[in-house]
Amino acid sequence: MGLNKKDLIDWFEKGCKSEESFKIGTEHEKFVYKTSNLSPVTYDEESGICNILKSLTRFGWQEVKEGNNLIALKKDEQSITLEPGGQLELSGAPLDNIHKTCREVYEHLEQVKEVGNELNVGFLGIGSRIEGKLANHYWMPKERYKIMKAYMPKVGRLGLDMMADTCTVQVNLDYSSENDMMRKLKIGFLLQPMVTALFASSPFEKMKPSNYISRRSAIWFDVDKDRCGVPEFILNKNFGFEQWVDYALSVPMYFIYRDGKYINCAGESFKDYMSRDSIVLKGYEATIKDWEAHLSTIFTEVRLKQFIEFRGADSGPWKSLCALPALWVGLLYNNDSLDAAEELANSISLDLYEEMYRGVPLSGLDLEIGGRNIKEYAKDMLNIAKIGLRNRSIKDSAGNDETGYLNQLEEVIYTGMNHSKKMLSIWEKDKKNSLETLYKEFSY
Repeated sequence: MGLNKKDLIDWFEKGCKSEESFKIGTEHEKFVYKTSNLSPVTYDEESGICNILKSLTRFGWQEVKEGNNLIALKKDEQSITLEPGGQLELSGAPLDNIHKTCREVYEHLEQVKEVGNELNVGFLGIGSRIEGKLANHYWMPKERYKIMKAYMPKVGRLGLDMMADTCTVQVNLDYSSENDMMRKLKIGFLLQPMVTALFASSPFEKMKPSNYISRRSAIWFDVDKDRCGVPEFILNKNFGFEQWVDYALSVPMYFIYRDGKYINCAGESFKDYMSRDSIVLKGYEATIKDWEAHLSTIFTEVRLKQFIEFRGADSGPWKSLCALPALWVGLLYNNDSLDAAEELANSISLDLYEEMYRGVPLSGLDLEIGGRNIKEYAKDMLNIAKIGLRNRSIKDSAGNDETGYLNQLEEVIYTGMNHSKKMLSIWEKDKKNSLETLYKEFSY
C-alpha cells in the first residue's frame, strides 16, 4: 500500500521531542570572491568552489559527489553545501546550547579562512550581492538547480535572484507536541519582521544603494506565491500538523530523486503524485524521502519539518551568526519567555503583520506602524529573549550565560544602526573606495 495523508501527519508527529532533548541547529551562507578584484569565483577555476571544497577535506570533511562533481562535504552531523550561485553554506550539527553553536561557527570560519588565504579568496557575510545579478557561467553544476532555474521564471520575476544572489542565516529548533509546534510557528511568523529589521544587511543593488534596507527579504515577494510568504491558516486560533500537510500537498513540486538522478516534475502537486494522478510521475510511487525533499522546497519565512526552521534573516558578520540562534532560543526554549513571546505576538493583528511584513524590507527599524516603531517591538522581543536565556542559566567555562550573544542586537536597538545602515554610511563617506571598504568590513 502506498503513502497516504496519515503517514505524512505521523511523520511530523515523530518530530516531537522531550524538552530535555531539545537541540539547536544553525545554517549560514556566505558569498565567495577573489581577493584580487572582488569578483565571484566559478566552480572549476583554480581558486574556485571545487578546489575550496577539496582543500577543506584536510579538516576531516568527507566528499559528497553528484556524478563527477564534488558538490558538498560531510563530517559527523555537519555538512557544507553549495547554493546555486556558489554561496558556501554550513549546516551545523544539532547542539545543546549557544556556546557550542558559536564554537562550531568559529571553527568553521577559521577553516574556510585558512583555505581562502591559500587560494586568494574571501568570504563575505551580507544578505545580497552588491554587484547585482550573477552571470550564468558562475552557477553551480547541481542537477536540482537546473530544474529550479528553468521553472522559477514561470512563477515569479525574482526567483533566480533569490537562488544565486542572496545569503541568509537560520536556526532550527525543536517542538515537544503539536500544540508546542503551533505556538512556536505562529510566534515565529508574527515576530519575524522585527528579526528581519535587526539583521538587515542588504541595501545595495547593481553597485548602488537600492530602495531597500533588506533587499534579500524583498526579493522573496516575487519568487513564487505558491511556496513563499505566510500560509493563511497559521494565524488561525488552532491549527496543527494536518493543516501544514494540506498546505504542503498543494505546493507544486520540483523533482523526485531516483537512482542517483533528479526527475523533473516541476509544477505537479504532491497530492496528485501520492494518489497516482500525476501524469509526469506515472509509474513512480511516493515515498517519505520524496516528502522530505518536497518540504525543503517550501520557502516560507518559518518552515515546518520534524523541527522548525526560522529563515528570515540576512546573513551577516560572525557575531550575527551567534546572535540569531540566541534570540530565538531565548524566546522559545523557556516556558516563561515562550508565554511572554506569545503575548507579544498576539498583540499583532493580521493587518498589522501584513504591513510589517511588507514595510520592513523598505524601512527596517525606522518603520512606524500601529502607533509604534518597529524598534520598540524589537526591544520588547529582545528583553523577552534575555529572560529566557537567563532562565536557562547555561554557562561557559568562564561562567558566562548565553545572554552575551545578544549584545550585538542590543547595540543595534540602542543606536538604530543595523548592518545595512552601517553599509550605507560607509558608502556615503567614500564612494570611490567604498566597495573595497565594504568587503573588508563584512568579510570573515
